[in-house]
This record gives sequence, structure tokens and C-alpha cells, in this order.
Amino acid sequence: MADYREIVSKYKNLPGGLIESYHALQKEYNYIPEEAIEVAAQVFDIPKAKAYGVASFYSYFKIGKRGKYIIRMCESAPCHVAGADQILKTLESCLGIKAGETTADSKFTLELTECVGQCQATPVITINSKPYGDLYPEKISAILSECK
Repeated sequence: MADYREIVSKYKNLPGGLIESYHALQKEYNYIPEEAIEVAAQVFDIPKAKAYGVASFYSYFKIGKRGKYIIRMCESAPCHVAGADQILKTLESCLGIKAGETTADSKFTLELTECVGQCQATPVITINSKPYGDLYPEKISAILSECK
């Protein structure tokens, strides 16, 4: 994997460079390493608190390690009405973690999110941005087994 400074420095002189560098870091690591925020503060010559504030403000950015597979459970009203709570319970049971956690082997991270734009197929989860809809608890095991 590339060096933090190398990734961040590519965006130093671009408008919105800090945010763009965070997108690049997250693409490379699947999250923003905390150490990379300090590097970004140095490269962009801003206080570390400001660099951290930008990274933590946007819900798309995640600071700290995440799993290889990011499962996001839609918790919008249509999914909730369609049984999202049962899907979430099933995911938590199958993975042995709660929402907001990562499995011990770093394979899966389970997150809650707002609408993923698939309301025609509620309830919906995404795994690394790929949507899975019209879910019921018995489908979850097969979906998770697709993740190798």
C-alpha cells in the first residue's frame, strides 16, 4: 500500500484537496488511518484538530480500521417498515457483532446508514456499495457466504 504522505501530497495544490486526499486514503485502505490525519495536517499546513474535524464531519469518511466487507443496513422509514430490524438482528447474530463494530478477523464491518436509494426493494443492505434488496432473515447467510 502507498505511503500516507505520498497519497495526501498528490492533492496538496488542488481545490478541495484535503477532502480529495481523504477519498483517496479511504479508497486505498477502506478507512482513513488516524496517522494519515496527522500527515494531512502537516501537508496542508492546518491544525490537526481541523484535519480531524473534516474527516469526522462527513458520514462517508470513516476513521479507524474497518473490515474488508462493509455492510451498511438501511434504517430509513421504508426499510424499517419492511422489517429492517429483523435483518439487523440476523446480521448481528451471524457476524457476532453489533452495528458499528468489526469482526475480530477484520472481514466484516456492520454499519447503519440512511437511505441507499433502493426503496423499491426494501429492506436493503449494501456490501461494499453493492445493494441486496427484498431481504428476509433466511437470505442473510447465503449473502454473507458470497464474501470470500
